[in-house]
Amino acid sequence: MNLEFGELNSRVSAMNAKVLFLIGACGLMTCGILRADGLADNKADKVRRIPSIGIDVPEDTEQKLRKGLADLGQKIEGLKKALAKEPEWLDLLPDVEIYHKAVRYVLDYQEFHRKSEFAVAEQQLQTGMNRADELNQRQASWLKQKGLVVRGYRSKIDDSAQPYGLEIPESYSFEGDAKSRLDFWFHGRGEKLSELSFISQRSRSKGKISPPNGIVLHPYGRYSNANKFAGEVDLFEALDHARKYYRIDEDRILVRGFSMGGAACWQFAVHYADQWAAAQPGAGFSETPDFLRTFQKETLTPTPWEKTLWHWYDCTDWAINLSNCPTIAYSGEIDSQKQAADMMEKAMDKVGLDLVHLIGPGMAHKFHPDTLAEIETRLTSIAEKGRVRVPRAVRLTTWTLKYNRMNWVVIDEMDEHWKKASIEAEWEWPNGIFLKVEGVKSFTLDFAPGECPLDQVHVPVVELNGQGLQVPPVRSDRSWQVHFVKGAKGKWMVGEKEADSILKKRHDLQGPIDDAFMDSFVMVKPTGEAMNAKVGEWVGKEMEHAVTHWRQQFRGDARVVEDVKVDEAMIANSNLVLWGDPSSNAVLKKIIAKLPIGWSKDSVKVGKNTFAGKDHVMVMIFPNPLNPKRYVVLNSGFTYREYDYLNNARQVAKLPDWAVIDVTSPVTSRAPGKVEKAGFFGEKWELK
Repeated sequence: MNLEFGELNSRVSAMNAKVLFLIGACGLMTCGILRADGLADNKADKVRRIPSIGIDVPEDTEQKLRKGLADLGQKIEGLKKALAKEPEWLDLLPDVEIYHKAVRYVLDYQEFHRKSEFAVAEQQLQTGMNRADELNQRQASWLKQKGLVVRGYRSKIDDSAQPYGLEIPESYSFEGDAKSRLDFWFHGRGEKLSELSFISQRSRSKGKISPPNGIVLHPYGRYSNANKFAGEVDLFEALDHARKYYRIDEDRILVRGFSMGGAACWQFAVHYADQWAAAQPGAGFSETPDFLRTFQKETLTPTPWEKTLWHWYDCTDWAINLSNCPTIAYSGEIDSQKQAADMMEKAMDKVGLDLVHLIGPGMAHKFHPDTLAEIETRLTSIAEKGRVRVPRAVRLTTWTLKYNRMNWVVIDEMDEHWKKASIEAEWEWPNGIFLKVEGVKSFTLDFAPGECPLDQVHVPVVELNGQGLQVPPVRSDRSWQVHFVKGAKGKWMVGEKEADSILKKRHDLQGPIDDAFMDSFVMVKPTGEAMNAKVGEWVGKEMEHAVTHWRQQFRGDARVVEDVKVDEAMIANSNLVLWGDPSSNAVLKKIIAKLPIGWSKDSVKVGKNTFAGKDHVMVMIFPNPLNPKRYVVLNSGFTYREYDYLNNARQVAKLPDWAVIDVTSPVTSRAPGKVEKAGFFGEKWELK
């Protein structure tokens, strides 16, 4: 999170009160010297590059690696054709591609940081070749491998091959039906954590934790973003992939991490509390503003929408959700990052929860071995019981429909996004359901077949905010689904869900701009002439910036297609990121009349606001009029920029649903230009 593996940086001198510690518990890297982010990283006008430019590669080494890349690339292309009609084998191709990509990235983008990595690259090319040769023979020995195993999956987001590491215990049997506990371990911050170095370490070094007879899954998390945005999706894609090849006990999945990984653990725990048997965050950060003020000594001047968007990843705002997930926090006694658990402890106390916060005596930024042993004992006890799939009581707080479900409670509509919505629900035998609901417009109680605990003979009795409601009976397969709608004057009624064709904010179609980059997306390049030269120039540079920084920060090659080549499959399956204006981009020209804005050569209009067309550009997210189940984005990649890369707590959404940018103002490390006006659409995607 805020500690970098590798060589000391010259900015250490700025850290008067900060101390360098040996890594003990980040669980990814071998021991080495760390450095804390310095006060120099608060200077937005002088931002160091992340990832940094690496060392030069000798010509003979580069030629050898280029030859190896070409040979492996040729094998991969051959396998794509040979396995095209054998999906069970084709699905294993990312296990080969991760090695090609790892070497290609460090070579093409100068991301070698140590001379020893030249040999590592040769080794990984050879491993890729060995796996390719096996696949060509319809074999895959690594599927039965124990110990340290590196796997790869193909991401839906950008079609990239992404690596993850596994530790398969010797006790695991590839035969039979027995299922295994699985612990996620989220790694610490590593500004030099290329795919090459990640794969190398996951091939040779065991992590800090060893759950009894359990599998450990190490997500790459798409580099060093505290598992936010695409890094968040990475966990679920890696888990889905692992499920295909290993028998995982769905009720004994734990999330754990330290430092930046601790921050990741907090956010997964509060957003997806019903998915885990337990959560065990260590150090890290749990929210943005207080952490940056105390740890980074930063003076914060957020815009109103930035402050609003802190709710997305500020775990303190979601603290009540931890009532659904057993949680054990760890901090070193003298670690400045103890602040994270202290903040969560206060937030949980406010909602009646007593956080178990274990302290490593005398420890700085590392685990105390005795405390870690106590953690393992406690987690083993929790894991033996396992996750409760249908708990009697469920508490769900959310600020966005992105995270709208907890066990059998689903929020379908909010009164207003980014204002707290909450449901407290409890069932009581034989037929009682008691609900307290705030900030919610409609919701569903959803019990899958076999899961409803209520008596089938007695019609359920629902009490909602003191109001009694007549509801349908539990069905014979023990399923039960009831939808509730808030009517006039706050009166609730049982109703039907609105059709998907109705334009409104809903789960995974609620914005803001950054949400479009958590699913399949395509960058659509304009081929026409811009209405205004300044706008056209800005669009070209910003699109290049978006593609470049997607690779640097989220480690994938963004798919780019010309506007005239957008086809029905892209419209059906991907969010379209449209660059340009209604003259230069053919797709935007087709849909502009169906967007809640006006855009001509002379002006950009948003509601009652009009801006000169010659030097303003529209940035926004909206349901695609050509396919309302997907987004269109105008003129934006992910919205945080170079300054925010320096500290993971800064890596939060910086723009809301829409913004108007003055292209005559300078692009900075914090913004794509001066934001003249910005805001959120309403719950029906209307201008407010």
